[in-house]
Amino acid sequence: MGIRFLLWVLICAITSVLLKFLSAIIKGRINRKKSVGFFHPYTNDGGGGERVLWCAVKAFQEVNSNLDCVIYTGDHDASPESLLTRSIDRFGVKLLQPPQVVHLYKRKWIEEGTYPRFTIVGQSFGSVYLCWEALCKHTPLVYIDTSGYAFTYPLARVFGCKVLCYTHYPTISSDMVSRVRQRDPMYNNDPLIAKSIWLSRCKVIYYTLFSWMYGFVGSCAHLAVVNSSWTQAHIVKLWGIPRRTKRIYPPCDTKGLQAHTLQLEAFSVAIGKLDPSSPRPKLQFVGSCRNQEDEQRLQNLKEKAIELKVEKDVEFYRNFCTGIISIMTSLIPYYFSSILRDLVRLLGGAIAGIHSMVDEHFGISIVEYMAAGAVPIAHNSAGPKMDIILEEQGQQTGFLAQNVEEYADAILQLLKMSDAERLEMSDAARRRSRRFLEERFYEDFKAAISPIISHPSL
Repeated sequence: MGIRFLLWVLICAITSVLLKFLSAIIKGRINRKKSVGFFHPYTNDGGGGERVLWCAVKAFQEVNSNLDCVIYTGDHDASPESLLTRSIDRFGVKLLQPPQVVHLYKRKWIEEGTYPRFTIVGQSFGSVYLCWEALCKHTPLVYIDTSGYAFTYPLARVFGCKVLCYTHYPTISSDMVSRVRQRDPMYNNDPLIAKSIWLSRCKVIYYTLFSWMYGFVGSCAHLAVVNSSWTQAHIVKLWGIPRRTKRIYPPCDTKGLQAHTLQLEAFSVAIGKLDPSSPRPKLQFVGSCRNQEDEQRLQNLKEKAIELKVEKDVEFYRNFCTGIISIMTSLIPYYFSSILRDLVRLLGGAIAGIHSMVDEHFGISIVEYMAAGAVPIAHNSAGPKMDIILEEQGQQTGFLAQNVEEYADAILQLLKMSDAERLEMSDAARRRSRRFLEERFYEDFKAAISPIISHPSL
């Protein structure tokens, strides 16, 4: 009798939850607003993703002015007026009208710190919970994810929304799985796991299962816009919707680059090989420190410069918004319009820009180097290799490298060039950068979304 009673209570509880769930969905579908909802929980990250957000909002406003643009954000101080001002002051994007704002209060469920283990699964399912809050508060006709939360797409479809996304990089890729399988310690593979055959095999199974889930939820998008050839190849393979996947390069006025000790080591090697009678170049790190972790990263770089005995040749420009070099690199991407004049001064004296991130999905900062006439030296992978540092009318536009020695050789080769040779490469790089103009983003993005949001039912 007791067991039957407990089962009856359990069945009633589950039924109650399901009824509430169905009631919320039915209510949302019936009361859908004539709007486009942008799922972007962090509207103050100051990165290239935020610039894409505001450019996308402007594009939607221009294509269909009858649709209100709504921002789902976990930044509780955000208001229509503050976001309008931010889009102009930080990124120079002038919206046609202020966006509406829906504040989210469950953002902790997508934060990395909430999940010490099984982080990508935790964040992915946490994003569904956050999306539930968003869609219950405001159900739009069109739902667009600009932050890479693919697990929210099936839920948005259930609520009756057209689902669009702008994907900067896949949550998981075959490259990540390969590194675990080969037991290479990297950003996604802890050295402890890499040393263990058993743990590595378990992680491969975990990644394989997650890849399958990621492929299923991603396939629910009506339109998937990606930012590079590398991202497109992975998304098409995982999501299996090639006809609904469009590659549109991001608007390239953003500034930012992450620094790595590899850059210091390569610079040190190059200095050691340089003729003593040659002028000594300067390595300039330019960026912003937003928190204690960034401050510690800056201190570590300073200590590394001392260790390599190049501290007199290295300069750190703290709280600048980009990195262009004489050889120069960025420390932390962030944006302060009040210091653009000083930034332009540094930019004008730069001859090259170093970028050492592995599998950079696109590489906005590399495009900025090229546009400024600074020859890029970037990692030979992903976006820089497949989209950016390609020949322009038969002329070389920069250098690709994979390790300290290759970076050092590229630096030396650049320093030993004549002014005419360097100028020729710089001009080719400038011409190449024009392929990624903001205007091109607007044209391509509006062309992609027009068939969906210009439909009479919207």
